[in-house]
Amino acid sequence: MTPKDIGEVIRQTRKAQGLRQDQLAAAAGVGQRFLVELEAGKSTAQIGKTLNVLSALGCNLTIKTPNDDTP
Repeated sequence: MTPKDIGEVIRQTRKAQGLRQDQLAAAAGVGQRFLVELEAGKSTAQIGKTLNVLSALGCNLTIKTPNDDTP
């Protein structure tokens, strides 16, 4: 998964929930400019702020290690 992929998931989820960028930014406690750049796939986006945005959308992030055999 790339930063662009994450940005696309965030944009699609935001739109599906009927939220404007300023509304999601406020709910996540981030600036609207940050959200615009995050949705565009900025590779240097801060992980903490990104997690706040995902949480505000109700998204869960799962990380699988190379040895993780669980589905």
